[in-house]
Amino acid sequence: MKHEIVEKNVGLMMVLILVVISFGGLVEITPLFFQEATTKPVEGLKPLNALQLEGRDVYVREGCYTCHSQMIRPFRAETERYGHYSVAGEFVYDHPFQWGSKRTGPDLARVGGRYSDDWHYAHLYNPRDVVPESIMPTYGWMNNAKVDGSKTATKMERLRMVGVPYTDEDIAGAQQSINGKQEGNNLVAYSEMDALVAYLQQLGTVLKDAR
Repeated sequence: MKHEIVEKNVGLMMVLILVVISFGGLVEITPLFFQEATTKPVEGLKPLNALQLEGRDVYVREGCYTCHSQMIRPFRAETERYGHYSVAGEFVYDHPFQWGSKRTGPDLARVGGRYSDDWHYAHLYNPRDVVPESIMPTYGWMNNAKVDGSKTATKMERLRMVGVPYTDEDIAGAQQSINGKQEGNNLVAYSEMDALVAYLQQLGTVLKDAR
């Protein structure tokens, strides 16, 4: 029997398994690239501004996605805790996606606006000051790490190449927009914590109030 030839030849079986999986994956995934529901931004979605973009890079650099997902599944237990379930149109400008699958900490898909800026600063500085049972590392050192905007414009240019609608004005003004924040008569450089908080505070706000 022909199937016995396959069953007795491990190498051939592995090749055929890969072919079947690849074909099945293409059949399931390819149509998603042509469906409006997965490729069209939700109403009101905007690209990250310069400071938020730098904050996102801090988020990725520190591996926050290994403990926090950004994907609310359409189950009652999740929507009651976190808010409206995630939809593909929210992530059209997100490269790469930060969906994640591990929840050592809570999902962050709709954390934007849920807490004040001061809460986030305190939480990042020492998580146990606001959540006593937290096992999250401290990130107080970010207060002293200044944002380097020298490559922000280049990042925006590269993202525009993959479909993020940054304008020439956005790119031209990127570095200047994150040179610093006004505190009285002084211009104070943004810290990495400022950038990270700015990123967190916009997460999920487009559909935040939808139910």
